[in-house]
Amino acid sequence: MSFLKRLFSKKAPIHTYADFWNWFQQHEKMYFNAVKTGGTRIEKDLFDKLSPKLHDLKEGLFLVAGMYDEHTAELIITPDGVIKNIVFAEEIIQAAPAIAGWKFTALKPALDMMDVRIKMEGYVFDKDHLSFYSNDNPAYPDEIDITVLYQDYKKEDETTIINGTYIFLDNTLGELNSVVTIDNLTVAGEHQPGQELIPIEKLKDFLIWRQKEFLEKYDGHRHDTECDSYAGLEAQTTKGWPLVAVVNSTLLEWDAKASHPWILHFDITYDGTQRNGLPDNDSYQLMAVFEEEVMHELKDFEGYLNIARETANNKRTVYFACKDFRKPSKVLHQLIKEYNGRLTITYDVFKDKYWQSLNKFMSN
Repeated sequence: MSFLKRLFSKKAPIHTYADFWNWFQQHEKMYFNAVKTGGTRIEKDLFDKLSPKLHDLKEGLFLVAGMYDEHTAELIITPDGVIKNIVFAEEIIQAAPAIAGWKFTALKPALDMMDVRIKMEGYVFDKDHLSFYSNDNPAYPDEIDITVLYQDYKKEDETTIINGTYIFLDNTLGELNSVVTIDNLTVAGEHQPGQELIPIEKLKDFLIWRQKEFLEKYDGHRHDTECDSYAGLEAQTTKGWPLVAVVNSTLLEWDAKASHPWILHFDITYDGTQRNGLPDNDSYQLMAVFEEEVMHELKDFEGYLNIARETANNKRTVYFACKDFRKPSKVLHQLIKEYNGRLTITYDVFKDKYWQSLNKFMSN
């Protein structure tokens, strides 16, 4: 007993994917028994033991486990819908060794929509209660904007109905599709006049068709910024402090924005309280070096466009439009580690096909 206590209390550092899987292999029999037994065992003997190791490797990832079949346990690593963490869940699973009795999966997989029936606080979410239609906007023809209708919708239970619908879609489309394919999703009880309702079981095929159409339309679109025009902007914050920005005005007028549908933005915070929210010279120079390193890794002709940066209120924010979300997520994660202790940086990646989040830089 004392040996087991020492074994599990020992703090083994987890720095690499190999470290994580070596740890898993040392304890996989206990983990398997926990999944097989279920109940509180799976929480105590699997999640409580393995989750801290996963968080040592990469924060923002979570575990889901269950029996895949009578003899096989399945371990799923999920970012719980956070786009910038998807690539890390995928890479950890790709690095997994083959272990008898185990199936390892990145992101929650799609289930057969015909078999999914979710009950939540008196409501049922299945193919018989849900339908959808597409909201087509000529101004944004490439956006996939969906309204899902719940037939027993009650305004007073709106939160439950929205949550239940999202869980249903997450399970039936699969986590990756539900997060990265649909641009806008609304849950409602009544449809707009003139809209044809479509059975929810046809949603997956609809999304495949729209995504295929989108990829064919923008395949190969790249932009070299060498000859682009840039503009400097100045304004005041609500405190009366200065706000300065530099924007690529050529890109803001580009007619192929949707070809780079992912927005990477990172914030660098500094102490500018003695300079009306602006950085001192050393901070300014270091932030410029960091941005140059990002641009070195995320090249314009490879599909990563530095659109704008703004500086005010003790913070600089930089915006890139990207062809994909995986490489920017990895680059920022790695560079933030390298600059730890020198700069305070946070980042996010989100989908915005028409760069509407950058409208504030557009002239009226």
